[in-house]
Amino acid sequence: MSQTETHKEEMSAVPWTHLRLPPFPQVAIQVLQLASSENVQLHQLSDLISSDPAFASEVLTIANSCLYSLRVPASSVLQAIAVLGANHLQGLCLTVGVRTYLGKNLGHPSMRALWRHNLACALIAQQLASGGFMDRDTAYTAGIMHDVGRLGLAVLRPNEYTLLLGAHQGSPASILVAEQEMFGWDHCETGRELVADWKLPAGFDAVVADHHAPRRKDAPWGIPGLISVSCRMADAIGFAAFPGCEPAPYAELLGELPSRERQSFPAQSETLAVEVAEKINAIESV
Repeated sequence: MSQTETHKEEMSAVPWTHLRLPPFPQVAIQVLQLASSENVQLHQLSDLISSDPAFASEVLTIANSCLYSLRVPASSVLQAIAVLGANHLQGLCLTVGVRTYLGKNLGHPSMRALWRHNLACALIAQQLASGGFMDRDTAYTAGIMHDVGRLGLAVLRPNEYTLLLGAHQGSPASILVAEQEMFGWDHCETGRELVADWKLPAGFDAVVADHHAPRRKDAPWGIPGLISVSCRMADAIGFAAFPGCEPAPYAELLGELPSRERQSFPAQSETLAVEVAEKINAIESV
């Protein structure tokens, strides 16, 4: 066994508990868990979100932004849930949770790029789902969560990770090896462990763990495949997770879509880039 192989084996043996990842905002996780219940009541979600006044305030601010253009501004979390729906509110809460998780680190360009990549993936996933037969809110939530492992590593060691992001060059998946060498875990493995720790719905496992895995042509079209394409589309239209990312051509990614979704999606990457940027700017302006 070579010295490099030995080093990687030692790093991959780092116990999960030794990473000591900072906790994700618990209200956001609890909302996701509660919203997944078949018998959830709107007032339960409202009470949970409202239990954290600062969190509830930010959720309401985004709900009342130009992104949603409500006819009548929501004056309470319960009203926002009633208008937007419980499934949509869980995605919105996770958006607030991600921004809160990154906190002051968002001031660094590399961290802001991670934030914008995550948002772009979620917004593209939502649009793709709308063009087909999948639930758009579920797609958005999966998109927001797809890189939660990367966010955890970024918050764990922000200085070292921003240097890695700034220096690395290669395909979107190539950074996994560099993460393994730095942490002993890559962001896909980390995401899978977090899904288990947080007791999230089982469907998130494939989303966070396999979004960089090559997609087989005969693979069924579902949420994991949709997120994989959405993540790579985000890279291709200018919202890459790191500056040296070498994305797949946009036309090639369009070719992976089922015919219905492909026909309803922008043929030019510049068109999609403008649409996504406008939505991200609406979220960032509040």
